[in-house]
Amino acid sequence: MKKLLVIHTGGTISMSQDESNKVVTNEDNPISNHQDVIKQYADVTEITPFNVPSPHMNIQYVEKLKDIIEDASINSEYDGFVITHGTDTLEETAYLLDLTINISKPIAITGAMRSSNEIGSDGLYNFISAIRVATSEESLDMGVMVVFNDEIHTARNVTKTHTSNTNTFQSPNHGPLGVVTKNSVQFHHKPYEHLILNDINHNLNIPLVKAYMGMNSDVLTFHSEQKVDGIIIEALGQGNLPPTCIDGLDKCLEKDIPIILVSRSFNGIVGPIYAYEGGGVTLANKGVIFSNGLNGPKARLKLLVGLSNALSMEQLKQYFESQL
Repeated sequence: MKKLLVIHTGGTISMSQDESNKVVTNEDNPISNHQDVIKQYADVTEITPFNVPSPHMNIQYVEKLKDIIEDASINSEYDGFVITHGTDTLEETAYLLDLTINISKPIAITGAMRSSNEIGSDGLYNFISAIRVATSEESLDMGVMVVFNDEIHTARNVTKTHTSNTNTFQSPNHGPLGVVTKNSVQFHHKPYEHLILNDINHNLNIPLVKAYMGMNSDVLTFHSEQKVDGIIIEALGQGNLPPTCIDGLDKCLEKDIPIILVSRSFNGIVGPIYAYEGGGVTLANKGVIFSNGLNGPKARLKLLVGLSNALSMEQLKQYFESQL
C-alpha cells in the first residue's frame, strides 16, 4: 500500500454547520474521523501545519506548504501528497506550487463546497478521490492537480466558476485532465512541461486591476507612485483598454513597472489585435506583456515568481507569451 502525506490547511472541508446554519471552523478536522475508509486506499500520515479559512491564505502559507513537500520528497518517505484546502483560493495555491515545485510524485489538492455535517457534504468523497489520484501510477509527472467532483484538473487551467455548486471547478478552454470513476483513475492527456522557478519573494507588491467602460487613469497613476513591483490588468475583450486610462498606464511604463495583460472575459486568450487607441496593438508597442490564457490571480502569481527569480523584461515576455 502506498504511503501518502496529507496536509490539512483548513477551509470548508474541515468546518461544520452550527445550529443557526452558519459554517464555523473546528480545531479537529472531521475528515480525519473516517480512518476506516481512508485506510482502504493508502497508508496516510496527516499533518495540520495551519488551519485557516481560504480567504486567510497568503503567500507565506504557500511557501510553508512548498517547504513541507520538498523536505518530505528529499527523504523519499512518501509516494505522493494530498492537500486539503478552502475553495476560494485553492486554485492560486495549486498554481503557485505548480510553478515552483519540481518533483515527479503526485500532488493532489482538494476541498469541499459543503461543510462536514451538511446534507450532501462532498468533503469525504473529494478527499478519497484525491487519495486515489495521488496513489495512481498514472499520476506521476502530472504536476499539481486539483481533484474535485470526479474530475482532475491542471493547476494552470482550473478555476472556481460558481459560488456554491459542487461542480464549481472547471478548466475553461481546456477541460479536465482526467476523471475519477468508481473503479479507476483515467487521464485524457498529459499537461505540457513548463519552466520551474524555485524562489518566492512574498514581499513583492503586485496589484491586480480590472478594466471597465470609461476607466480613468487614477488607479494606474496611484500605482505608478507607490513603487509597486508589477501590475496585472484584466483588460477588455482580447486585450484592450479605454483610452481614458492610457495616461496612467504610460506613467507606470515610464517607471519600468512590468505590466501584464489578461482578459476579464471568462474564455479566450489576449493578443495585440486591435490598432485603435487603447487597442492591443498600441499597448504591445508600449511594452505591455500579453499573457497566454491565464486569469488575473494566476498571472499575478506567475509575475511574482518571475520577478522573485530576477527575470528580465524580455525573459518575462517569453515567460508569459510562451507555454513555459
